[in-house]
Amino acid sequence: MRMPVAALLAATLATAAQAQPGRFFDAVDANGDGVISAAEWKASGRPPEGFRMMDQNRDGKVTRAEGRAAMERIRAGAAPAAPAASPK
Repeated sequence: MRMPVAALLAATLATAAQAQPGRFFDAVDANGDGVISAAEWKASGRPPEGFRMMDQNRDGKVTRAEGRAAMERIRAGAAPAAPAASPK
């Protein structure tokens, strides 16, 4: 049985955050500028649906606040936001 993409993404993000709290964002933010670009997300090998779910304001980057908000939604058992258009 295939796991829905949203559930797989939630499990992946939750596992990463629990294993090394606070390090997930830093690991993906390759240039250390405090935001995750679509290119950094793609280079990290993570699914594009995850980027779209986390980029709540659809500006093509994920801030720490957006990342924290996504993790809180996942921890609370809320469904991730529906993916929008592909990252820039």
